[in-house]
Amino acid sequence: MESTPTLAPSSWVLRFADIIPKNGSVLDVACGEGRHARMFAAMGFAVVAVDRDVSAFVGLAENITLIQADLELNPWPFENRLFAGVVVTNYLHRPLLPLLVSAVARGGVLIYETFAVGNEKFGRPSRADFLLQPNELLDAVRGELAVVAYENIFTNDPKPAMVQRLVATRKD
Repeated sequence: MESTPTLAPSSWVLRFADIIPKNGSVLDVACGEGRHARMFAAMGFAVVAVDRDVSAFVGLAENITLIQADLELNPWPFENRLFAGVVVTNYLHRPLLPLLVSAVARGGVLIYETFAVGNEKFGRPSRADFLLQPNELLDAVRGELAVVAYENIFTNDPKPAMVQRLVATRKD
């Protein structure tokens, strides 16, 4: 029997999923159990899901390509590849930020949500290496993408945490 994922898609990702152009593919970075990859596949997108450990991935669908790659130790596997949507949640490796931004196609969307400074009060992650500084996502897209929405807030969903969230598009 196939196990079921433990987490529903992020409310932030759900809120902005419909603005991703339907004629392209979606890259789910650090996909974990695949909650967002499965959601985008169900919406009709071709999805590329990548994680260093794909053993937790649940429910591989026909239109999901699952790639096992350590994005922190190996070269970026998507050089010169563009995506209609790039989705990242609960993951931060700062050297990847420019690569993620450059992977957004013309008219495409970056949806990013991860932990921010202040999260150390609520548990893991608590190391500065894994916590965004104020406006850090804004700085990462400045001059490249147009910001649609941005938050640096406390949330209780799905657990108490400080998060930074950004949605940005590459104009045609």
